[in-house]
Amino acid sequence: MRAILATSIAVTCTAALTLPLALPAGATAPERTAASTARAPSAPAAPEGIPGTTRSLPLRPLRPSDRGAATGAQGLAAYGVAPFSLVGVVWDDPAAALDGRAQVRTRPAGGTGWSGWQDIQAHDDDAPDPRSSEGHGGSVRGSTAPLWVGPSDAVELRVVPERDGAGRAPARRALPAGMHLELVDPGEDSTQVRAARAGEGQPKPPDGTGTLASVGSALGSLLGVFRIPAVNTPTRPRDDGDDTSESRPSTPRPGTSQPSTGSRSHVGPRPAIVTRAGWGADEKLRERNFAYTRTVKAAFLHHSATGNNYTCRQAPSVLRSIYRYHVKSSGWRDLGYNFLVDKCGTVYEGRAGGVTKPVKGAHTRGFNENTMGIAVLGTFENANPPTSAVSAVARLTAWKLGLYGMDPRTTTSLVSGGGNRYKKGTRARLHVISGHRDGFSTECPGDHLYGKLGSVRSSAARLQGR
Repeated sequence: MRAILATSIAVTCTAALTLPLALPAGATAPERTAASTARAPSAPAAPEGIPGTTRSLPLRPLRPSDRGAATGAQGLAAYGVAPFSLVGVVWDDPAAALDGRAQVRTRPAGGTGWSGWQDIQAHDDDAPDPRSSEGHGGSVRGSTAPLWVGPSDAVELRVVPERDGAGRAPARRALPAGMHLELVDPGEDSTQVRAARAGEGQPKPPDGTGTLASVGSALGSLLGVFRIPAVNTPTRPRDDGDDTSESRPSTPRPGTSQPSTGSRSHVGPRPAIVTRAGWGADEKLRERNFAYTRTVKAAFLHHSATGNNYTCRQAPSVLRSIYRYHVKSSGWRDLGYNFLVDKCGTVYEGRAGGVTKPVKGAHTRGFNENTMGIAVLGTFENANPPTSAVSAVARLTAWKLGLYGMDPRTTTSLVSGGGNRYKKGTRARLHVISGHRDGFSTECPGDHLYGKLGSVRSSAARLQGR
């Protein structure tokens, strides 16, 4: 695999795309013996117009006169604050649980009326593995799931602890120490984001092989690639790799660190993918290095639990908000999911490192090794997921799992890194396309999205030509 030698940043995108595209030197697939970390180039400056902000406000004990007051409850009220669009609650100890109910209501920016009270999912089970370097970092905090509320300038929050035990007057459990309300402003869409939405910023290489798929993250931003175009016919593995000059085996190798390369491999058509540059990621927020695992043996499907009150035009703002919440508020190295899908079926690159690579995410506690996480933006415990989003998940899994020789209809063996469903070291037999709840005891991805997994598996297999 050849790397591009960047002699000048002022190279045109067209000229750059005449060369085989690769990740920066050192950001290759890892050794098979362990997960690896690769050095990334210096992150480019955040595009103008999308800096975003995060405000962290400490909670206080609620007084008896406060709305929703109860013994041990905490909350706050903030009016006339700088605009924000996403909220969440964090606390000091990532191992501590929030055993209680968190509710928020907001006032639209410039408006006078208030929203109704909305629940914030108290347990954010999309997380790094507990004993991993990312899950053990000094900046990591406990956190709820984030909630998208739309542009707002006032907020009220109440967190009421659960009662402990039975009886006439059971005591309430203690809430975690150091609780803060996070107010996240994603910033305005940049010209890059608007170009990606319009389908611009997706030049094809002259040979038509589709090697744009190897672009990702900071490199995509450097080259001005905002959207990787779809390939509407079944993809040969080399269409999604880097350089075809390397000697490669002639048959698929399920579960290997490099995508399988046989001419008869079952690789589905590649969907169009909006890159991190296309949704406006500020690459200076995340940790500089990339982290990889050995392979991609399974995909875990999630809902983001951020609510369904967003438009497709707002989806890049939702992504930037989740990204900022995961990094600045929760203390993770990067956005947790490998890919995200909005209600219109648009696929977005998630965690940095390259869309064809086995990038290690933070999405399924205990099973982030050798897997990928896909989040559909929304909450689907009681709402039906849009057909367009479900179809997009099928296309994405048919392509990405096909690169690694995996059959969506089958099961695979994964070793738990530790969680509430499988203890550390337990070998679990799970579907190649699983729901989050299959690897961790959680309601995610919601009953209605979970119920679509059968059709996703069959559709993905059909797209792979199986």
